[in-house]
Amino acid sequence: MSRADEIFLQNCKDIMQNGVWDTELEVRPRWEDGAPAHTVKKFGMVNRYDLQKEFPILTIRRTAFKSCIDELLWIWQKKSNNVHDLNSHIWDSWADESGSIGKAYGYQLGKKSIYKEGEFDQVDRVLFDLKYNPASRRIMTNLYNFEDLHEMNLYPCAYSMTFNVSDNTLNGILNQRSNDMLTANNWNVVQYAVLLIMFAQVSGLKAGELVHVIADAHLYDRHLPIVEEIIRNQPKPAPKLIVDDSVKNFYDFTVDSFRLENYDYTPLETKIPVAI
Repeated sequence: MSRADEIFLQNCKDIMQNGVWDTELEVRPRWEDGAPAHTVKKFGMVNRYDLQKEFPILTIRRTAFKSCIDELLWIWQKKSNNVHDLNSHIWDSWADESGSIGKAYGYQLGKKSIYKEGEFDQVDRVLFDLKYNPASRRIMTNLYNFEDLHEMNLYPCAYSMTFNVSDNTLNGILNQRSNDMLTANNWNVVQYAVLLIMFAQVSGLKAGELVHVIADAHLYDRHLPIVEEIIRNQPKPAPKLIVDDSVKNFYDFTVDSFRLENYDYTPLETKIPVAI
């Protein structure tokens, strides 16, 4: 069993067995038929993934690897907040008539701030510090900008990354205020594992550990039968991530710079309902 499968199964079982329901509360999300989308949750989950040992993608169900990377590059490389720059339709429900999701995600990473060394956006500041000041304990990004929240069509879920270099190894902490475990958990883990690998490669470092901190880890009521189906699936060995090691500039990575070798997964037969 891969470590990613093991962690996911542990998390889901813990939530189902020991979680707290919000059925007595008013909730924002709704199902397609208008019914409230209630959840069972656990507070403060922390998961650790050692990227030196394996790439943390699930095998007990498929994670759409190429779409994950495409969205990651849309946010962190293109620094876009417009769905017309994205090849999937996962953000269409949150976009306005022009395709904008408001001042969210890529918009925040592309905003420039003034430092003593000059003007940088958040991504370029990380690249600068990893090159010139890797001992810094201040290498971090934050998408949760309070002054712009009223102009975001969705508040950021995965909102902060903290990077730390130890013995030529780049580690990172992903902070997430909310995580839909079925639809988004492994999606986010895969994305930020790849992001850590990207930053490490162009900075001459090794990718080390990704720590995922989730404030509200939840399962939606209509997702529980699907999670039970996944739990019954037989895990397989973790695949190997192959990265084009000729890429030395962060902005030269493409979706095709990454591929999975021996990715064997169990297809999910039941369509997942989406809460909006």
